[in-house]
Amino acid sequence: MKNSDHMERCSFCGREKKDTNLLISGISGYICDHCIEQAYGIMKEELKGKSNLNMNKIELMKPTKIKEFLDQYVIGQEEAKKYISVAVYNHYKRLTQPSTHDDVEIEKSNIIMVGETGTGKTLLARTIAKMLHVPFTIVDATVLTEAGYVGEDIESLLTRLLQAADYDVAAAEKGIVFIDEIDKIARKGDNPSITRDVSGEGVQQGLLKLLEGSVVNVPPQGGRKHPEQKMIPVDTKNILFICGGAFDGIEKKIANRLNTQVVGFGASKNREMIDKNNLLQYIAPQDLKSYGLIPEIIGRLPVLTYLHPLDRTALRRILTEPKNAIIKQYTKLFEMDGIELVFQKEVLDYIVDKAVEFKLGARGLRSICETIMTDAMFHTPGSKRKKLTITLKYAKEKLEGVNLQKLKIA
Repeated sequence: MKNSDHMERCSFCGREKKDTNLLISGISGYICDHCIEQAYGIMKEELKGKSNLNMNKIELMKPTKIKEFLDQYVIGQEEAKKYISVAVYNHYKRLTQPSTHDDVEIEKSNIIMVGETGTGKTLLARTIAKMLHVPFTIVDATVLTEAGYVGEDIESLLTRLLQAADYDVAAAEKGIVFIDEIDKIARKGDNPSITRDVSGEGVQQGLLKLLEGSVVNVPPQGGRKHPEQKMIPVDTKNILFICGGAFDGIEKKIANRLNTQVVGFGASKNREMIDKNNLLQYIAPQDLKSYGLIPEIIGRLPVLTYLHPLDRTALRRILTEPKNAIIKQYTKLFEMDGIELVFQKEVLDYIVDKAVEFKLGARGLRSICETIMTDAMFHTPGSKRKKLTITLKYAKEKLEGVNLQKLKIA
């Protein structure tokens, strides 16, 4: 019995079983709860050190290589892809910038992308996330409100980034945040109101400190449901922010500005040069101000780029060319059931025609495909068919069998 008492003690610190809360036995020894906690702390510090070491040894991808990667998933939008490639490349260079004595510090260039719905703003962000070696998160601006009101606080943007970095603060401070639907926090009007604009101008003012770069106390689990939690200070100085929004109706602001500029002898000639079908290409910071973004936030988003509306050719390529093209996805789904799926060429053209007709953009392609394929995906698995061909007649029957007006964007 005495020998047994002698053996049941921690092999690391020597504590006896009666002096521990938990004593775990192994093949030829024991470990107590105290030593387990210490070992976990040491392991966490070691892994954190390795993580930071890897961040300092990032292999820079040149802008041309970044754009080549984007080309595999995103059709068209050459201008936007070029801007994002340069911004991400410069962000990597800032992270690896050695300390010098010339006092030249490279500042970050936050980006704002403007484009109609379904043109690929969020897709560009998700594609960039696939290739990055820094924490990346996509957040929605529509849920943000001023502090003290129902909704999410501004700091919740950084909570998501911390979660993406597995709560490694040093890694999160070198991450990238994509803020989607930035246009939804535009100021609702120039006239003062008796009610506060809690999801508009107030949110923009709250974002200023994040975009510019400051130390922000971030609630690790969100601020509403866990008010007692300990805050984590995060420095946003090296966090790159990419914003995207549809800015529905901003074309009117651009048209008004262009009309006021074309005055004089060359007025008619200048009017002829303006492409009225794609006014977004002429967007300028003053148009964002007219739309409802405050000047301070525009100044903190120095890189302004736009996405072209998708024409018939681009939509046709989106169906089949990218690595994750919609048609490839359906083919893969049926292949998993041992069925070969074939689309006739006329069907693809018909899908594109409907997407153009109802102004659905790239998202609409999937809506139309789902409508056509739902019955086939319901009946074919489990049957003895080994090949399924989607004909133009079949596609028309399926689309005409539903109320197409529900797909249409008002």
